Amino acid sequence: MRIRVSWPAGNITATLDASAPTARTLAKALPLASTAHTWGEEVYFDTGVSVSRETDARQIVAPGTVAFWTDGDALALPYGPTPISGWGSPRSEFRGECRLASPCNVLGNVDGDAGVLATVRNGDPVRVELIEE
Repeated sequence: MRIRVSWPAGNITATLDASAPTARTLAKALPLASTAHTWGEEVYFDTGVSVSRETDARQIVAPGTVAFWTDGDALALPYGPTPISGWGSPRSEFRGECRLASPCNVLGNVDGDAGVLATVRNGDPVRVELIEE
């Protein structure tokens, strides 16, 4: 299952795990329009979808992970460190991690370079749509 996320300066595509319950629920709600928020090197936005946290939810993910933040009913797209990455750790290898605000359901991954998300500005309009294959 693939989605496209668009904003004024660009877009990305992402591949979602069609077997993930949250991914299936999100797909049923598409297309959707929202407003982008940025938090360090993470873009997130409200989806209007409410789901429970899955048992394999994670707080630390790889750049380019497509995650669903159940505490905020939001899609979270980290592409680098957030304000709490490596928080409290004396070990420098943890300072560049993608640490989400709380454990999130992992839905899939951005196709290609997630760094293009750096062009999203706080307050940008965002559109998410299913790519029919």
